[in-house]
Amino acid sequence: MIEKLLSRLVGAADGPAAPGGGDGDAGDLRQAVAALLVEAARADNNYEDSEKKLIDEALARKFSLSPAEAGALRERGETAQAAATDIQRFTRHAKELAAEEKVALLERLWEIVLSDGERDPFEDTLMRRICGLIYVDDRVSGEARQRVEARLAKRD
Repeated sequence: MIEKLLSRLVGAADGPAAPGGGDGDAGDLRQAVAALLVEAARADNNYEDSEKKLIDEALARKFSLSPAEAGALRERGETAQAAATDIQRFTRHAKELAAEEKVALLERLWEIVLSDGERDPFEDTLMRRICGLIYVDDRVSGEARQRVEARLAKRD
């Protein structure tokens, strides 16, 4: 953790690194979404292959990517998420999405959070934080969660 903070301080002279790896706003948004999905998967300290698969599928659908491209984007999201000291660098891009895109993002996040069949308090806290940072009402998030729970119940 101290190494992470020191690297941030040393890198501060160059300015903060863009989450998209320098390929413009579209890349920033893509990597921000990937990092938020990874953050949701890691919130309970149990990051499994099944969650990686869900992230890859979500990224492929959202950004019209091949499976290989989606996997590479997830890996960049993992790196960005691991290096980040907060989620605001990612939510600042997501808050620019249209309202229906924000809801779709929340549904993907809830799908990942609920995929293991358990709700962790850290996951719930993360979801509330993300909603606040992207300007989505808790009620809207709750409705998105309920839709995801209904879809997951149909699969079982």
